[in-house]
Amino acid sequence: MTDPMDVLRSAAPPVDPDPAFARALRSRMERALLAPQREERTMTTTISARETALHALTPYLAVTDARAAIAFYVDVFGATRRGEPIVMPDGRVGHAELALGDSVVMLADEFPEIGHLAPPSRGGPTQSLRLEVDDPDGVVARAVAAGAVLERPVADSEHGRGGALLDPSGHRWLVERSSRVPDVVHASLWSPDAERTAAFFHAVLGLERSADGRMLEGAGGGIGIFSTQAETTLMVCYSVPDVHAAVALVRAAGGSAGEPTDEPYGLLADCRDDQGQPFAVWQGTSSRRPLGELVHVLLGVPDSGRARGFYGTALGWDFVPAHAPDSWTVRRGGHYLAPRTTVLGGFGDAVVSPSFAVGDVEAAAAAVRAAGGTAGEPTQRPFGLAADCRDDQGMPFLLLQP
Repeated sequence: MTDPMDVLRSAAPPVDPDPAFARALRSRMERALLAPQREERTMTTTISARETALHALTPYLAVTDARAAIAFYVDVFGATRRGEPIVMPDGRVGHAELALGDSVVMLADEFPEIGHLAPPSRGGPTQSLRLEVDDPDGVVARAVAAGAVLERPVADSEHGRGGALLDPSGHRWLVERSSRVPDVVHASLWSPDAERTAAFFHAVLGLERSADGRMLEGAGGGIGIFSTQAETTLMVCYSVPDVHAAVALVRAAGGSAGEPTDEPYGLLADCRDDQGQPFAVWQGTSSRRPLGELVHVLLGVPDSGRARGFYGTALGWDFVPAHAPDSWTVRRGGHYLAPRTTVLGGFGDAVVSPSFAVGDVEAAAAAVRAAGGTAGEPTQRPFGLAADCRDDQGMPFLLLQP
């Protein structure tokens, strides 16, 4: 007998999933699956333990004045604080951590009662710490100006260029140029009017235009400028071991790539990813000039899953969940890209924006407004005091006071 209630039932029609909900759910699942099973420290960190992991060997320094030592390493070596120092009841710093590149150094004030003594208390250093940097001349000069003692001036040798110094706590540092070709070898600000770009960033950052007119240069290096009506963005050039293989992978991953050209500085190919963002790949035997004040690159994309799939295939990147939702810090070959690079989903159109280091973010934000750009009020972020800005042609960028 037919159930009379059947006439009141109707099959539930299939409903297409909401795209925004699907993206958010996928992001949450990916972050949960990719996140480490535990944090390496329980204290609040400025840089997540996921982003600068402890290695098998970590230096632990005894210093004469921990607060001054932290300031020295941050200002001179570009270190980043990993959380707040642990202060003992007597006021001494019992533990602090700093990130230097992809490594961590720990330090504490002297504790003679347990034999934890700085080099001056032991009669001098008993070891040397080797630090790789892009600009050893500039780092050593800043160190000496901040109170370090120069042991060996920066010079070229069969092992590369570098020098040696004693920091104010008496530790010996061998400051040497990185032997590894950096992942980001060049970056260029694309805008409709390169002349306006040059004038704007000269007013804000004090960058001077190079003699050939193609670069904006500061004390620590330079960044390119290029006029294009197509888009306003930061175009990044990445090093690869084989530019022809990289071009094939870019195309296989759904992007586009021109044929490599033989330039005076190496083989170069212009590319676009599968969401339309321009970039380039470069193969050479030596690193290009340092990027100066450029300290971070943000790849803003409509779909972070597609971006990670593309760059994972094309450039061999892997990704670690970052602080913000749907944000991913980029690694390649076990190390983080330098400058640090983040993929962030949810943008209407793909855009790459730079972050510039400044000594006074309030003053720099005021200079942005005076030069015709826009700048938000500086706010404290996990990585420092920062202000979101746009130049007078609409290019987004960040000012960062570490």
